[in-house]
Amino acid sequence: MARQSLTGSTVAGMTMVTVGSMTANIAAYLLALLAARWLGPTGYGEFASLSAAQLVLAVPALALQTVVAREVVHGKPAAMLRALGHRCAAIVGVVALALVPILSWALDTSLAATASALVAAPLLVLLGTEQGLLQGSGRFAELSVVLGGAGIARVVPAVAVLAVGGGPGPALLAGAAGTGVMAFAAHLIVRRRPGTDERDDATTVGVAAVLRASQVQLALIALTSLDLVIARMVLDSHDAGLYAAGAVATKAAFWLPQAIGVVLYPRMANPEHSTAAVRSALGVLVALGAVLVAGAAVAAPLAPLLFGSDYTPVEGILWMFAWNGAALAVLQGALLSAIAGERTQLAIVAWLGLALEAVLFFTVADSVRQFVTVAMCVATATAAVAALLAVRSARPGGVVAA
Repeated sequence: MARQSLTGSTVAGMTMVTVGSMTANIAAYLLALLAARWLGPTGYGEFASLSAAQLVLAVPALALQTVVAREVVHGKPAAMLRALGHRCAAIVGVVALALVPILSWALDTSLAATASALVAAPLLVLLGTEQGLLQGSGRFAELSVVLGGAGIARVVPAVAVLAVGGGPGPALLAGAAGTGVMAFAAHLIVRRRPGTDERDDATTVGVAAVLRASQVQLALIALTSLDLVIARMVLDSHDAGLYAAGAVATKAAFWLPQAIGVVLYPRMANPEHSTAAVRSALGVLVALGAVLVAGAAVAAPLAPLLFGSDYTPVEGILWMFAWNGAALAVLQGALLSAIAGERTQLAIVAWLGLALEAVLFFTVADSVRQFVTVAMCVATATAAVAALLAVRSARPGGVVAA
């Protein structure tokens, strides 16, 4: 069964989505590379922490995409789902505004820089709605264009600002503007070919469904970002910048396999194919993760050449950052299956891992190596437990109820 879920159109879909996501990832890594070189460890530490905060607040965008994609599979009309996206964007915008002073204080950044980072959150929600419509209907070629375009639209303006001497705040604001432009472009792409298999029944999809998915995505994103945020609180600014540079490998190992979950997700949402899709996704993620960790170990000597000699201390532990990202990618696959099957209680595993990680960061970690060791070990244990439960619960009558 697992073999069947990885043949034909599924492989073609993965290829197309991989092209789009790789384009976005390469653009993001270019931004990280240039920001690290032009801002220096201290300035890049601020840039990375604000980016992490932006990502956490954008959790509803990721959750909304998965909910929209699932409901498209179940036959809900696009107009209903788009209206849901607009409501969620408004809510996220209000929350972002309220959090600006709090995050500014917690991260020791200016109000202007913090606001510039968070203004992207409601725009990402709008973009996530359109991506979900494409994903759920299996329009992977167009989804690939949107994914790649979103990465380029965010990165190019930010790089331009950094190139003329702008700081973290202006660069993030320019990136937010590019995201807004791409959200509108994605809307036009979706409307070019309206869905033809919609069943406009009386059942509506409310914000509550997004909230349930959001707590799953929040646990995952918090695990991918908590280390960067706490590193800025616990480590000095120089070491926090070193950790942020090493975390680029974490992000690479986490986001590179993204196409696997994106393409298999509609099959996970279909009860007839759920079990095979979950097993296939997790198996491929584990195998690809092993390859990425080995690649990071081999490529580690290039780190000082890419980022500059100031970042030499992370060379020997780059593989640990990649291992952390690979484990988080497996965890993402397990949690996506939970959202697809509306078994979101599985997120408790990720929340427990997050709590353990936070405690260990504040009590036993006070160096770059210790930080990445904690992150790697907690991510591995959490992913292993979540993957086992995901496979068991995907079976008919599984142990994790909806």
